[in-house]
Amino acid sequence: MSEITLSKQDDGRHGRYVAKVAGIDDEAELTFTHRGPGLISADHTGAPEIMRGSGAAAALVDYLIADARRNGFQIIPLCPYVRARYEKHPDWQDVMTVGPGEKPRIPAPGNSGRHPD
Repeated sequence: MSEITLSKQDDGRHGRYVAKVAGIDDEAELTFTHRGPGLISADHTGAPEIMRGSGAAAALVDYLIADARRNGFQIIPLCPYVRARYEKHPDWQDVMTVGPGEKPRIPAPGNSGRHPD
């Protein structure tokens, strides 16, 4: 497997995690939107065809989860790819606003989006 370099870009409202694979000029990305204090939505994960099978998309989701744990925010998993990975990693529930297999929703302003326990 080729070396994957990960980074984060954030303008305070929207952002993206970026993956670059050694020897490939294109990049994969996972876009997100800030939805409130300590809350983001994972909106879309995309990788160009040349990067398919490189592990870049999975690395982006893993990086998102690690970032959420490190910085104490919750994730609304709107992206189908993020939800599919979450199904395989139910231990991510600590940073997700829904349980594995539950349909996410965007909360009204001022609501955390977390389902009541």
